[in-house]
Amino acid sequence: MAGLYSDAFIETLRQGAQSLVGAWGLSPRTEVALLTISENATFLATDPERGARMVLRVHRPGYHTRAEIESELVWIADLRAKGVVETPEPLPMVGGGHIASFDHDGGHREVVAFSFMSGAEPSPDADLTEGFHALGAISARLHDHTRTWAQPPGFIRKTWTWDTMLGPTPHWGDWRAALGLTPDGAAVLERVSNDLRARLAAYGTGPDRFGLVHADLRLANLLVEGDRLGVIDFDDCGFGWFGYDFAAAISFLEHEPYIPALQQAWVDGYRTVAALPEEEEAMLPTFVMLRRLLLTAWIASHSETPTAQELGTGYTDGTVMLAERFLETAR
Repeated sequence: MAGLYSDAFIETLRQGAQSLVGAWGLSPRTEVALLTISENATFLATDPERGARMVLRVHRPGYHTRAEIESELVWIADLRAKGVVETPEPLPMVGGGHIASFDHDGGHREVVAFSFMSGAEPSPDADLTEGFHALGAISARLHDHTRTWAQPPGFIRKTWTWDTMLGPTPHWGDWRAALGLTPDGAAVLERVSNDLRARLAAYGTGPDRFGLVHADLRLANLLVEGDRLGVIDFDDCGFGWFGYDFAAAISFLEHEPYIPALQQAWVDGYRTVAALPEEEEAMLPTFVMLRRLLLTAWIASHSETPTAQELGTGYTDGTVMLAERFLETAR
């Protein structure tokens, strides 16, 4: 790998994670190996003495506060306790607490641990219809939970609105810096951004449609084993529109011709658990466009990541094409 994600950089993070295995009661013989890296890095820690495996997540600096990380783990724990979703358990350290850290590059990297969950990421080349039906039901259970859950004092997560996604205070960067964006393309995206702002303002943020969501239910964060569909990586969970969870689920696939079928499967699955009014179903394409433009901004601000380098300017071109189609449909 090149740049920030060089082998040397990853090895530094791996050694940092290795230095903390004792905090979770693992032996010095524990082997730590990279699982995935995007912004956070996740490592599999395998202890041959205990026969134990756990996943260590090394957080990127400057994104979440410690209180935000703790809040994520609190929500996961409650979801698990109530059987809402199958997801790995946040593991406490031997001395109490859930967050450790190691010094890195003049600052520190926070680390949390989860139980290991087996399974495989769904393939985008497979028939995803059945899986999206199950994902719709899972999404409905998540949303039902957040409508009734009494958040503990000090609970804090980021809010995902037009302002924090595409507007003046974006969490993931400015779409105007998109790789390869031409002046004509920028004009199209400006129009669609303004259209999204108006649509979302009219739709509103009432408690029936806006609350705590996973916000990143893409294929990479799903694990399938037999009939089980597990959900991982709540790192981006926050307060947003419930329908946005569908849009996140089709990340990087928005252009595929089978998306309408996946949307219908998700809606049908959702309605096996909870009501989904027609007004909310009709907003799903809006959330898809919102997510697509947000991802375009993410790629622009994270151009050093392997994902951004793989997608390149072609993703920007695709976003412009989808925006033109969206505006035409709106007219």
